[in-house]
Amino acid sequence: MTQCGVRGRMDAFSLITREPAEEVLTEERLRNLLESGEKLRHYIGFEISGLVHLGTGLLCMQKVADLQRAGVETKIFLADYHSWINKKLGGDLSTIRRVAGGYFKEALKVSLKIVGGDPDRVEFILGSELYEKLGIEYLTNVIKVSMRTTLSRVRRSVTIMGRRMGESLDFAQLLYVPMQVADIFSLGVNIAHGGMDQRKAHVIAIDIGEKEFGYKPVALHHHLLVGMHISEKARKAIIEAKRTGNRELFEQGVIDVKMSKSKPQGAIFIHDTEEEIRRKVRKALCPPREVELNPVLELARYIVFRDREEPLEIVNEKTGERMIFSSYAELERAYAEGKVHPLDLKNAIAGELARILEPARKYFLEGPGRRYLEEMREIRITR
Repeated sequence: MTQCGVRGRMDAFSLITREPAEEVLTEERLRNLLESGEKLRHYIGFEISGLVHLGTGLLCMQKVADLQRAGVETKIFLADYHSWINKKLGGDLSTIRRVAGGYFKEALKVSLKIVGGDPDRVEFILGSELYEKLGIEYLTNVIKVSMRTTLSRVRRSVTIMGRRMGESLDFAQLLYVPMQVADIFSLGVNIAHGGMDQRKAHVIAIDIGEKEFGYKPVALHHHLLVGMHISEKARKAIIEAKRTGNRELFEQGVIDVKMSKSKPQGAIFIHDTEEEIRRKVRKALCPPREVELNPVLELARYIVFRDREEPLEIVNEKTGERMIFSSYAELERAYAEGKVHPLDLKNAIAGELARILEPARKYFLEGPGRRYLEEMREIRITR
């Protein structure tokens, strides 16, 4: 049976919890929600901070698409105030709002469509518009969260905004964490979704939710895609932190090597040309026989083999030998055994990525989205 056929027969729980989901807090609470018949309401929030890459676009939207198939009401929160606080796009609020309603929204819609979701079934919400609508109610929610959260816990949680614990912060940046938690309850959602780097804020919401807001949300965390910039030193350090059980070091290491627009040579943007995709993949770390934190294998696992119906062909550049893989597990096993050369893997994966991203490339380089991309370039976003 094709992977698409298997997906079609999945129940709601399986759809919500399958890859790229990495953690659900808690699975029991999710099952109870599903069995209760209560309306499932989801949200994922985004800072408006520049060009959209595979991690922000395809991986996040894969899970939104799964939630849609499971019958969940989906919302995308365009966090303009959070972006302003975190000094994105030069800290210019008017620019942030313009990009939120233009390029960024369009990029997420195109990404969702690529992974099989329906952009028309997503409600896009601009943070400032929500706050204006709720008025004093939102301020009340922020204060409720703040009164239940210690300053030290807020400081430990600033990693959700890409900051390090102990880093010098202005006071506005300390508001970021309680605001994000308050967003969950202000939106009235019962599924809070984000990458694994958003875990600390979601755990606060779970801890205080019952007492202050009458319910505990389910937290759904997806995998953080490893960037093409990861070094062998960083890879080994993260693996060692995981082996020794050093959670703090492991989590920070994963955040440091995730695909990020601030490290443009390590990020594959959804509208990159085929040449740019091939160049970035070719330069990526891809140690022979090593599968853990291998960025090229991550692309294969989370992007190329996602709901794939046809097998993947990899050609040995030297001998012309062709190998066929019907699943990611088969490919990983063959790579670990040294049967697939890193360069041959890179060539195959880069070609597949270029094919998958063709709709985004056409929309932003040749179609109606071109004006949004040109506007982003005028803003002088650091790619």
